[in-house]
Amino acid sequence: MISYIKGQIVVCQPTNLIIEAGGIGYQVFISLQTYTEVSKLKEAKILTYYHVKEDGHSLYGFYTEEERYLFVHLISVNGVGPNTARLILSSMEPFMIKQAIILGDDLSFKRVKGIGPKTAQRIIIDLKDKLTKENQDMGQLKGAIAPVKQEALSALLALGFIRVQIEQGLKQIPDIEANEMSVEALIKLALKKLA
Repeated sequence: MISYIKGQIVVCQPTNLIIEAGGIGYQVFISLQTYTEVSKLKEAKILTYYHVKEDGHSLYGFYTEEERYLFVHLISVNGVGPNTARLILSSMEPFMIKQAIILGDDLSFKRVKGIGPKTAQRIIIDLKDKLTKENQDMGQLKGAIAPVKQEALSALLALGFIRVQIEQGLKQIPDIEANEMSVEALIKLALKKLA
């Protein structure tokens, strides 16, 4: 499998690019998110996903690992092909996609062209448990870096806040600053960031 391509960007369009590496020009299909990141670059490292089907092989490219990770999850859902996954990634930021899945927000997916109510529900049903579990694991890892953040996270969860939102609020507070604060002060500051 081709994991990434690093080389010169020869052609860059909103839906695809051609990147030359080792004298070979690779056509790579991309989302608008990736296009925004690479459109002004002459050279780049593009993470890839090699998709094989009966009538052809295609290479999909991503600027970030998070985007590729979501793409792989999305195409695992029955009825969501690579082009639909690319449309979702073009319409929503990775954080918004995760949040919509975890919160069961099917309206966000129904706003994407070509996604109806059944597909939106299927995305949520198929991916909610996976992403929720992975988010919890990430929260625990972050807690190991800054214990006071873990305490604040637990307290805010007990108050009924959503983990994804809490983590976004806490992420905005540097660990060094957080470690010098009391849990109460950190919770108050995190609540301001959530507002």
